[in-house]
Amino acid sequence: MTASILDGKAISERLRAQYRGQVAELAARGKRPGLAVVLVGENPASQVYVRNKVAACEAAGLYSDNIVLPADTPQAQVVARIQALNADPRVHGILVQLPLPPHIDEAAVLASISAAKDVDGFHIDNVGALAQGNPRFVPCTPKGVMVLLQEAGISLRGQEAVVLGRSNIVGKPMARLLLAADATVTVCHSRTRDLAFHTRRADILVAAIGRPNMVTADMVKPGAVVIDVGINRLPNGKLCGDVDFASVREVASWLTPVPGGVGPMTIAMLLANTLEAASA
Repeated sequence: MTASILDGKAISERLRAQYRGQVAELAARGKRPGLAVVLVGENPASQVYVRNKVAACEAAGLYSDNIVLPADTPQAQVVARIQALNADPRVHGILVQLPLPPHIDEAAVLASISAAKDVDGFHIDNVGALAQGNPRFVPCTPKGVMVLLQEAGISLRGQEAVVLGRSNIVGKPMARLLLAADATVTVCHSRTRDLAFHTRRADILVAAIGRPNMVTADMVKPGAVVIDVGINRLPNGKLCGDVDFASVREVASWLTPVPGGVGPMTIAMLLANTLEAASA
């Protein structure tokens, strides 16, 4: 068996073309959607992510405000800048690029974003709404994974789903979305005993642990759908995921590549959430 590829790049490009049309329609009615991205510090990976997000916004016709603050910016100044964005009618979505410098309380900063402009889905109100099964803004990466599965026609009802990772950004919201789609969900993490026992049961396996090539073919159930959320840079400069692509491709039925799988979908869902905020 050789897995079919879940091509997030192709799917995201098609979605982004649709979004450009929606942006144009809103702009014609005098409401151009706008996204503000706040970056604190000079983390190289964060800088790349921000550039990609801003470029996607501009390509879709959104108003984009890219705010870069020094790494030593006091927390109060970061919060004050966000509060100004909350009041700015040009801005419908606000994204704070994580991680933040150690002296800044991440939870406090995320809580300062208006829940109505929290297009990353990290505000406690949006987290609670998702947990209760009535989501407004869903975190972009898990939302992108669900769209990938839907685009491939993969049914989740009654399926055994295993999520590797319990972060607030991916693991926990991913598990909630899979539960809402009637999958039976197991969440594994660094303290899980006999990880392979769980992964071998999975009809749907989502890897989001940040460890390069950790998931190998012997850990995957034949015919499983494997979603690789991880993105890691190897010493030779090449990117890879949390899944050993070459070996797992010979076992799985569907597999996402890295790059070109989940990453493009994350940015597409950021645009989708910003459009939803602007349409409210």
